Amino acid sequence: MNPSNSSSGNTQTTMSNTSWFLRGLRHGIPICAGYFAVSFALGITARNAGMSAIQSFIMSLTMLASSGEFAAVTMISAGAGFIELITTSLIINLRYFLMGCSLTQKLRPNENPIHRFLVAYCVTDEIFGLSVTTEGYLCPFYTYGITIISAAGWVIGTFLGNVVGSILPEFVTNGLSVAMYGMFLAVIIPPSRKSRFIGILVVLSMAASWCFSVLPGLSSISSGFRIIILTIIIAGIAAVIKPVEADS
Repeated sequence: MNPSNSSSGNTQTTMSNTSWFLRGLRHGIPICAGYFAVSFALGITARNAGMSAIQSFIMSLTMLASSGEFAAVTMISAGAGFIELITTSLIINLRYFLMGCSLTQKLRPNENPIHRFLVAYCVTDEIFGLSVTTEGYLCPFYTYGITIISAAGWVIGTFLGNVVGSILPEFVTNGLSVAMYGMFLAVIIPPSRKSRFIGILVVLSMAASWCFSVLPGLSSISSGFRIIILTIIIAGIAAVIKPVEADS
């Protein structure tokens, strides 16, 4: 048995669900801050598209996906049909199916199916990033903690943006999106500092994403499919070069 894996397993055994939940709440604070800023701008956009504060609130509570919601609001503003709206949202958010499959491998084999379904709701780019980097098996309550505080920031930000965002200067609402970059840095820097290999993968992912956005042909691929393609390629290469040792 790998000593580090054994130590990780012992730590997980001694930590209660409450402890994991509280840890998730603490780790989710940077995500909450970033989500609030971006969703505030989303609320303003939704208001301009003719959506009420309650409608915006429900949309963010049930979807919890920035790119998907911005696309949905844009299509609502353009008068798109119901089927077109659903199809586009599914395509944009398709990468979450891949992330969900990955998270199932982090849960214990005998995990309650109810927890598996609940964790599926918690899949966003940032929450997935924190959940998948935990050592050993993932405790669902850790992900729940991250999600509750993060989703609260997202939903409340959308609601407030719709209610009061229209009275703020444009340069203020535009500047709120900067918080998203700080949130991403808070997610990727800690594991990159612990592992040089992860740091290299982060840089490689950023470079590959940039290439996809500027190269002819590749730039026409939607953001959702772009993430799926890059995730499969880079994660596959990383798995071959440095596979994770299984517990014995």
